[in-house]
Amino acid sequence: MTIDCHCHAGKADGLTGPWDTDAPLDDYLVRAARAGIQQTVLFAAFHSDYAIANRSVARIVASRPERFHGFAFVHADRDRGRVRDLVRVAVERYGFVGIKAHRYDARISREICETARAWGLPVLYDPMGEVAIAELLAVEYPDVNFIFAHLGSFSDDWRAQKALIDPLTRYSNIYTDTSGVRRFDVLEEAVQRAGPHKVLFGSDGPWLHPGVELAKVLALGLSAEHQGWVLGGNLLRLFADRRTQPKPSPPVTTSRVNSPMEFRDPWSGEMPA
Repeated sequence: MTIDCHCHAGKADGLTGPWDTDAPLDDYLVRAARAGIQQTVLFAAFHSDYAIANRSVARIVASRPERFHGFAFVHADRDRGRVRDLVRVAVERYGFVGIKAHRYDARISREICETARAWGLPVLYDPMGEVAIAELLAVEYPDVNFIFAHLGSFSDDWRAQKALIDPLTRYSNIYTDTSGVRRFDVLEEAVQRAGPHKVLFGSDGPWLHPGVELAKVLALGLSAEHQGWVLGGNLLRLFADRRTQPKPSPPVTTSRVNSPMEFRDPWSGEMPA
């Protein structure tokens, strides 16, 4: 089965660009069907209130539950203190199977990681090139699976993408997806070094063509077994850890760990970018 692990859906409430305005699925679904993509993971476009955005995505998922899976989009800063509740609703009421976070909103937080651990959910995180966080996450949360979108950088930052390959290779809970990776040689190196069991097919639809993104995976020339892992098997394996009730855990850390006013690099003295 071919599953696209990375696709946005629904109306957003910004007007900066497509990513916070609208993510319609009509053309995407036609293109995906032609490419032989059977299922898709959906999450919201950028939004000022992810409770509203997740509810909208849930309606789309519920309209075709055999076709869609849902991930709960959360904002590490704006949703501070309520991530657990947002995810609980997403899992219990909507049947969502993962968490999505993006550095465009705010850096990933302990609250997100601890909530993912409690529910046994994978976290799809776009670090926007800030891939050093992969090692910290892998060590601090070895029982949480992290999928780094775009091999670490949608902006074609080959340095960041190459840098992600090392933690991808060394840590069992660090994964990546193929969406938006333009330098094929870097994608090929990631699969060769880390193994096909660490890479998931994604398109970043509806704005990127799912058939074009799928062609990159097919061009890797993997064996039928390994190609099957990338195209869907790896994602289904990550879904298998999902719990219907949260695992008891210590109180969630909700301090503002990402505040540039409070936390500077102790060596350079610079505030985080």
